[in-house]
Amino acid sequence: MRILVLIYEFPPVGGGGGRAARDICEKLADRGHQVLVLASHLKGLPRDEYLAGVQIVRVHSLRRKAFVASIYDMSGYIVSAVWNGLHILPKWKPDILHVHFAVPTGPAGWFLSRLYQIPYVLTAHLGDVPGGVPEKTKGWFRWIFPFTHPIWRGAAQVVAVSEYTRELALRYYPVDIKVIPNGVDTQELDPGEIILHDPPQIIFAARFMQQKNPLQLVRVLAGLRDLPWKCKLLGDGPLHQQVQDEIAKEDLQDRFELPGWVAPEEVLAQYARSDILFMPSLSEGFPLTGVQALAMGLAIVASRVSGFVDIVRSGENGYLYNPEDTHGMQDGLRALLTDPGLLLKMRKNSRNFSKDFDLSNIVDQYEGIFRQVTSKPGSGIAQSSDTAIE
Repeated sequence: MRILVLIYEFPPVGGGGGRAARDICEKLADRGHQVLVLASHLKGLPRDEYLAGVQIVRVHSLRRKAFVASIYDMSGYIVSAVWNGLHILPKWKPDILHVHFAVPTGPAGWFLSRLYQIPYVLTAHLGDVPGGVPEKTKGWFRWIFPFTHPIWRGAAQVVAVSEYTRELALRYYPVDIKVIPNGVDTQELDPGEIILHDPPQIIFAARFMQQKNPLQLVRVLAGLRDLPWKCKLLGDGPLHQQVQDEIAKEDLQDRFELPGWVAPEEVLAQYARSDILFMPSLSEGFPLTGVQALAMGLAIVASRVSGFVDIVRSGENGYLYNPEDTHGMQDGLRALLTDPGLLLKMRKNSRNFSKDFDLSNIVDQYEGIFRQVTSKPGSGIAQSSDTAIE
C-alpha cells in the first residue's frame, strides 16, 4: 500500500505528536508499505531524505524554530503542502492519505483528497480540537472554527489519540471517531534491570509553554528541598527564561539542569538515567513522553488530565493530581523520594503496564483502517507505479 502522510511537525521539528507519527510511519514501512511524508522544512534539514525506509519531503513553511510554530508558519505549510501535493500525487499515486492534526494540516489533506478522489484518515491530537488546549489555540479557533467542519466530515475515518480527545471532538463534530493511542516499541525501549539512582533523578520533557506548566514543577520541587533529588528539564520554549528565573529565585540552581531542546534519541537516553517523570501539565492529548516513560520503567507523577489518566494507575505506578494541587504533588513525590522500595515497585509496574501501548498493536489498528478504507469502491486515482519522488 502507498501511504502519503501529511503532518506539519515531524522530527526533529515539533513535539510528541510528530514523534508518534514517525514511529507509525517507520513501522508501516517495515511491514512493506511505501510511506512518503510531507512535513515542514527547517533550516539545516535536508529537503528530501530516506530514514528507516520512509521518504521524507520537507516543504517550505516559513518555520524558524523547531519547538514553536506561529499561525504564519502553519499557513505556510498548508500552501506548500498543497503545491507540492499537486506535483507528487499524480506521479506517486498514493492509495490513501494519513493526515495528522485537523489544524493546520487538515485543509491540505481535505483539498488534495477532494481533487484526486483519494480517501484520507484524520488523526486528532487534542491541540487541533476546539477547547483542547485553550491557552494555546483559543484565539485561532475564534475565526477558523467554521472552516474546520468539512475537514472532519470529509475524512473516511477520524482517529483520536485518547478518549478525552474523542469526547471533546464529538461536541463539535458529529462524525465516527475511533480511539487509537500513541504507542512505542516496548522491546526497543526495554531498560533491562531497573536500578534506582542516588540521589533519585526526576525528569520533565516538553516544550516550555503554559500548557506544560513548567513553573508549577519548580514550585512543587522547591517545597521538597529537604530531600535529596536532582531534576533535569528537557525542552525549550517561551517560558524558558521564566523557569530559569524561578529556579534562581528558589536558590535551587544546583538541583536543576536545563540542557535545552534535545533530539528524541537523547530524551530516551536521559530517561534511562532517571527514576521519576514529573509532568504537571494543564492539558494533554496522549503524551508520547508518558508512554516512553512507561516503557523505560519510570514512576510517573502527573496532572489528572487526558492522556496521563490513560497511562497512570494512581497508587500503582505513580500518582495523579489536579494541576494546581501543589501540596498533593509534593506528597506524592515525597512518598517516592523517601521510600526506595515503593519507588522500585512503581517503576517495575510502569514497565509492565507499557505492554498495553506496544507500537505493533497500534499499527495493527491503523493498518486495519487503511485496508478497510481503500477496499471501498472508487478509492485511488490510478494504478500505482513504483517510482520515488525526486
